[in-house]
Amino acid sequence: MTTHPQPLKLPETLREDARAWVRKLHSGAATQWEAQAFRRWRDASPLHQAAFIEARQQWRVLQPALNGLVRTDAEAAKLHRETLRTPEASRRAFLGAAGAAAVAGVAGVAVYSPLGLWPAANEWNADWRTVAGEQRAIALSDQIGVTLNTRTSVRRLTSDGQTVGLELLNGEAAIEMLASARDFSVVAGAGRSIAESARFEISRLEGRVCVTCLAGRVRIEHPAGDRLLLARQQAVYRDHSISGIATVDPKVASAWRRGELVFKQVPLSAVLDEINRYRPGRVVLMVDSLRGKTVTATFRLDRLDLALLQMQRSFGLNARSLPAGVLVLS
Repeated sequence: MTTHPQPLKLPETLREDARAWVRKLHSGAATQWEAQAFRRWRDASPLHQAAFIEARQQWRVLQPALNGLVRTDAEAAKLHRETLRTPEASRRAFLGAAGAAAVAGVAGVAVYSPLGLWPAANEWNADWRTVAGEQRAIALSDQIGVTLNTRTSVRRLTSDGQTVGLELLNGEAAIEMLASARDFSVVAGAGRSIAESARFEISRLEGRVCVTCLAGRVRIEHPAGDRLLLARQQAVYRDHSISGIATVDPKVASAWRRGELVFKQVPLSAVLDEINRYRPGRVVLMVDSLRGKTVTATFRLDRLDLALLQMQRSFGLNARSLPAGVLVLS
């Protein structure tokens, strides 16, 4: 009797990272550094390799159907031509055709693809996207620079063919403007942040948007009220509410740009959530009684395994490593 090996069980987080790498590699915009990072990610374990092969096969299955859609559907063809004008043409043409197919009701293609080849619907038209552990610098003009943090998606906002701002779909970004730059806006969720000769950071994570002004002025427009931030000030909002203005330590707020994570009396569960943003796989804390214990520490982004070892020893935890970067702390 012939037995067949059981298929590998791939965590969904690993599948998501694999799909992101496939999109990146097919975008035509992958840098040499990103290619090297991909090879390290792929070779990390057999599960990483299997996840990449699966994502690559899924891409190949849908691509011919979407190419046919472009030839037969006028709306899809128009969207295809428009996206070909951008630097990441191949990826956006694919995502645009997929979106048109969903609108047209084409069989086998839905807004939420069962194959999971694209991000959430609100990220379909992202102009730039980073994967776990990746940071990327973008020069929007000679006066405005943007740095994207890990797992971030943004879309360009234009007026009369000129870039006037960004929409932050997910993740975290830092914007630096020269004093001579025109006002620049970032839309995130229900609010809009309008910067005047500013350096500021903005994050959008799980429905919570945090705006931090490091220099200059940033005005937040929100249905629940407006806020004017000056240097070292921060405000947080959700869809239906906005906080007051708080004073922040810029060294803590901007630590990620120095390659660090800085925590001051932060609950252990929140520390692990933050580490999970930068680290492929996932860290899972099984001891509920420790979730509220606070952590004060500075960790290097390129040495997160050491940070986890320090916390393991500090809280008397046992660690069990599983495939695909999963670490169980108990």
